[in-house]
Amino acid sequence: MNAIDRQANRAGSVVMVPSCEVAAASSDRRISAVDVFCGVGGLSYGLAAAGVDVVAGIDVDGSCRFPYEANVIGARFIERDVRDVTAEELSGLWPEGATRLLAGCAPCQPFSSYRKGVSPSSDDRWVLLRELGRLVEETQPDFVTTENVPRIEGKAVLADFVRMLERLGYSVDSEVCRCTDYGLAQNRRRLVLVASRFGTATVPAGDLSGCPPKTVRQAIGGLPPIEAGGAHEADPVHRSRGLSALNRQRMAASKPGGTWHDWPKELRAPCHQRASGAAFKNVYARMRWDQPSPTITTYFHNFGAGRFGHPEQHRTISLREAAILQGFPEDYQFAPEGDPAPLATLGRHIGNAVPPPLGKAIGHSLLSTLTGVDAP
Repeated sequence: MNAIDRQANRAGSVVMVPSCEVAAASSDRRISAVDVFCGVGGLSYGLAAAGVDVVAGIDVDGSCRFPYEANVIGARFIERDVRDVTAEELSGLWPEGATRLLAGCAPCQPFSSYRKGVSPSSDDRWVLLRELGRLVEETQPDFVTTENVPRIEGKAVLADFVRMLERLGYSVDSEVCRCTDYGLAQNRRRLVLVASRFGTATVPAGDLSGCPPKTVRQAIGGLPPIEAGGAHEADPVHRSRGLSALNRQRMAASKPGGTWHDWPKELRAPCHQRASGAAFKNVYARMRWDQPSPTITTYFHNFGAGRFGHPEQHRTISLREAAILQGFPEDYQFAPEGDPAPLATLGRHIGNAVPPPLGKAIGHSLLSTLTGVDAP
């Protein structure tokens, strides 16, 4: 049954545990996790699929509540700025006697390559990793994990975080990971850090390292067609942004894997005529069926923001397609039944999310560190 069929059959049904969630691990290898900066639950969902008991997610954005609680079964969503979370409140979320994991993937935008020429210190979100460090120092959980964009390597905020962990006696490992190695059809690279007080911490290697990467066609080729600005009647999340008349012409003239150089000159933007704009070839462009997608950003629904055109249909990729390329299950619930899927809000959440397969690999690695055996 495909994603659209599952969406159509969901009306009136009881929300079930997602199929990717494995049976609970035995009590001697359980880890209880709290996920700060949890967003719509990508990391939490992946950790739960590995057998980690995710008890709560914390995020300042209340629009994350529905998708988080609808998909991370049994976890509580707490709408709170991490800067206001106290050690006492955080410690009270973990069950008494639990092996505790604090997961926290601070916003990556201050360090993103899309912000070239902008100092991270000019964005107040860059200090949020320090807030995660404060909570680690005050509660000293058994495990810690975080991820961010590769450009955070070499930055003082990360070096300070690692030194703090080592001072507290944690084993620390960090690695820049390619998400194609974890089964994503997306050329996304992320720095992953894990820290452990139960032996040597290890960033998990992807099971598919060295294998041909999953392609866009394999990930989203089976979804039904939709029009630009439209949505599928059975799945409101399978919707795309509308196009202006000019951008419709540009889309029609675009080739998979091509650039705006393929367009007739009359369709080119003024910036394309200048020398400073000639190098920007990965905007107003289509994906290719036979390759992974580019990194899914928070602006993937905008034709002019990157190579986000559908390989075949004259539109940008839909919310659902972007979520699948991010590794979310095809039936992940992003909005209540019958509610329209807000394009900009969900676009931001999907682009910001930790891919669930990466979260699952991290969960397996931490469980293996705890028990001293390889996770299944």
